[in-house]
Amino acid sequence: MNKDLKIIYMGTPDFAVPSLKILIKEGWNVVAVITAPDRPKGRGQKLIPSPVKEVALEHQIPVLQPTNLKSADFLEKLKELHADIQIVVAFRMLPEVVWNMPPLGTFNLHASLLPNYRGAAPINWAIINGETETGVTTFFLKHEIDTGSIIFQEKETIYPEDNVGTLYERLMKKGANLVLKTIEAVALGNVTTESQTDSGNLRHAPKIYKETCEIDWNKSAEEIHNLVKGLSPYPAAWTKFQEKTCKFFKTEVSDKVLTNLNTGQYLSDGKTNLIFQTGNGNLKILELQLEGKKRMGIEEFLRGNKV
Repeated sequence: MNKDLKIIYMGTPDFAVPSLKILIKEGWNVVAVITAPDRPKGRGQKLIPSPVKEVALEHQIPVLQPTNLKSADFLEKLKELHADIQIVVAFRMLPEVVWNMPPLGTFNLHASLLPNYRGAAPINWAIINGETETGVTTFFLKHEIDTGSIIFQEKETIYPEDNVGTLYERLMKKGANLVLKTIEAVALGNVTTESQTDSGNLRHAPKIYKETCEIDWNKSAEEIHNLVKGLSPYPAAWTKFQEKTCKFFKTEVSDKVLTNLNTGQYLSDGKTNLIFQTGNGNLKILELQLEGKKRMGIEEFLRGNKV
């Protein structure tokens, strides 16, 4: 197996770290890392490097942080690296001049079983939509986002107790192993790909916005419960409660029958229960954060807040 293939690795957040680490650990020739520019953070607005950049620096791998992926300066630096292949994990959309540059192409890791859940937030939407299975896919890039030919896929069960945080962790690790499997197949020259087929009934995974996270109490308790899980711990589902924004992190569908309550109204015993009437069924709140307060369990919340 030819581990001397020159690899350029592109990624930014935590999700992209295990894939880079496994390539380094297994002795693959990562000649450069491309990641987002450092971002200001905290009160002092100190510039903080991306998680992927931190790993690259730790292993003395050159780092490029372009603000414009089509700039002549960046493209010239990219050409000078003479990469054989590029690997993309949780990075920006690439222009064709970038993804089409290496002779062996560019492959991407995506956290869904493509063609379902193309888009920016596949893990969130799989849980929000109540799926019981998802997975990871490697595929070669082409013009339309997340539509290239599939190389490998591996499935992952979504358990009832999962939220986006727990599922993210498992897919991140499973994805790293799939990246390794993919580069090994490329190096051995035995990659076979499969075109994505669009049945016309695909589910999508668009970017999550604040309005996406607002709870619609007309929906069923089950749907709202899935929304909470699909947005926990970040960015979190929210509603207006006691005239303030309140985020919910953990809920359960309740079998209690609420009488004389309209949709969106709630009932509490002031000790252990806070239950909302939904469009179909009732939702028990287990963990929440009221604006200006810390995140807490329901009993602690009810001890300090009159409901």
